[in-house]
Amino acid sequence: MNKIVAIQGAEGSNHHKVARDFYGKSIQVKECMSFDALVDSLLNKSADLGIMAIENTIAGSIIPNYALIDKHNLHITGEEYLNIHHHLMCLEGQKIEDIKEVWSHPMALLQCKEFFKKHPHIKLVEDVDTAEVAKRIAKDNLIGIAAIAPKIAADIFKLEVIEDEIQTIKDNSTRFVLVQIEEPNNGIDQINKASLKFQLNHKRGSLAAILNVLSDCKMNLTKIQSLPVIEMPWKYSFFVDVTFEEYQDYKKAEAIMEIMAEEFKILGTYKNGRI
Repeated sequence: MNKIVAIQGAEGSNHHKVARDFYGKSIQVKECMSFDALVDSLLNKSADLGIMAIENTIAGSIIPNYALIDKHNLHITGEEYLNIHHHLMCLEGQKIEDIKEVWSHPMALLQCKEFFKKHPHIKLVEDVDTAEVAKRIAKDNLIGIAAIAPKIAADIFKLEVIEDEIQTIKDNSTRFVLVQIEEPNNGIDQINKASLKFQLNHKRGSLAAILNVLSDCKMNLTKIQSLPVIEMPWKYSFFVDVTFEEYQDYKKAEAIMEIMAEEFKILGTYKNGRI
């Protein structure tokens, strides 16, 4: 039986594209309109795996998703970096002059702001999801309405792309992680990246000391993000991503960090998506 993959958004979204990249076009997806709903689907076992955006080259870290992964003890089992492309699509036979309104996710509208300055006759309307709007246009036969969505949505819902690549910044990439409840069985030969969380005491140089350990153990620090510990004012957790060439170097770093940190947690060990 095929595994069910929970995605944030509808079929035709970037999350759906990542699911297809990993598992093929025949993958069964569960559409979730929020990341909380996505996590709930894993907890209630209506989905086996989840795909979550975790950071973007323009918007930065999606901090609530770090908190969701940590709070619910999800395991990161893999990652993918996806270049984000925004396309304007509508029912066939229309031109941009015929479009009165564009509905899309607020982030997509923001990332295409410069394009719409050239078309002041178009009203921009915030909506829940890029691909879900494309689906609604096709289903309800909406004339004069367009969606900003990935090209995969136009293919699925038989819409016409009337403007390609309308994003302001062309080099826009999002990192997605695969998450699941169960601890994965990634083989050592597949693992060259780890996502870790730790808390430190307030002694001077405690963060510098642990970063030195990572350096000494030949870890390449690719990400560091701090989040406040809600129940402990002015206390912070640190989330880090490290890449490495030798698994034994990572295990050495892990053992030392576990001793040095007040709290230490492995969020996932997996294959680096940028190689």
